[in-house]
This record gives sequence, structure tokens and C-alpha cells, in this order.
Amino acid sequence: MRHAIGLARLSPPSPGAYSVGAVIVGADGVELRHGYSRETDPKVHAEESALNKLGADPRLRTATIYSTLEPCSQRASVDRLPCTDRILAAGIRRVVVAWREPALFVADCVGIETLREHGVEVVELTDLADEAMSMNRHLF
Repeated sequence: MRHAIGLARLSPPSPGAYSVGAVIVGADGVELRHGYSRETDPKVHAEESALNKLGADPRLRTATIYSTLEPCSQRASVDRLPCTDRILAAGIRRVVVAWREPALFVADCVGIETLREHGVEVVELTDLADEAMSMNRHLF
């Protein structure tokens, strides 16, 4: 998670979006790919960026994705799938997050609940929440 937090700090600041970092780790504990908010374009989310780099990789079925923020369940960019849907489509069975998405841009994010409803193990590292959201304090 600390690597993901470092990646979130690389996100170009935005007045209308969170800075998030994501790291996908294989079953062997080796990083497969990582991403961060706005890494490749102004609308790309961290999880989306990392997943885009892997495509339909079979290792995703046994991988864990670490994200500094709860994966989105809906997006302001209606032309893109929410990260929750992307994670489910990739077959990832374990997600680790540091903090839940507050109702700032989306009234009711249900990413964690949706993942759990689909049998995905979700671990919340609330002790790292302050550090994981530190680069987003300007939004509040």
C-alpha cells in the first residue's frame, strides 16, 4: 500500500478528482503493474491505468490490487466503466484499500459493497487512510 500511496503523489493535481495510486501484485507477491490517477489521460483512474497495462492477463485471477481509495462504482465520465466493473471483469478476487470514497463527487460510492457481493475479498487498511488521502486535502 505504501507503494500505491507514493504513486498517488505522482497524480497531476485536479480540483475535481482524487489523486489515487494502484498496484497489482501477483500471487507470488511480485508487482505486475501499477498506475495512478491521470497517468495517461485526464480521465484515467489509477486502477484503470494499471489494468489497461495488463489486458486480459490470466495472472489477474490470482492477483491482489492495492488502491489508495475505494474503487469507484460510478463515474462522472460516462464513457468509461467504473473501476469496480473493471476489477470484476478482470477476475481479481482480492482488493486492498486504504480509505472509502467520500460523497464529494459521487453521492453514494458502493465499490466495496459491490465487490463483496460478487465474492471478492476486500481488506480495508484504515490505519493508512490519513496518509493515503493526504494528497487530496485540497479538495475538502
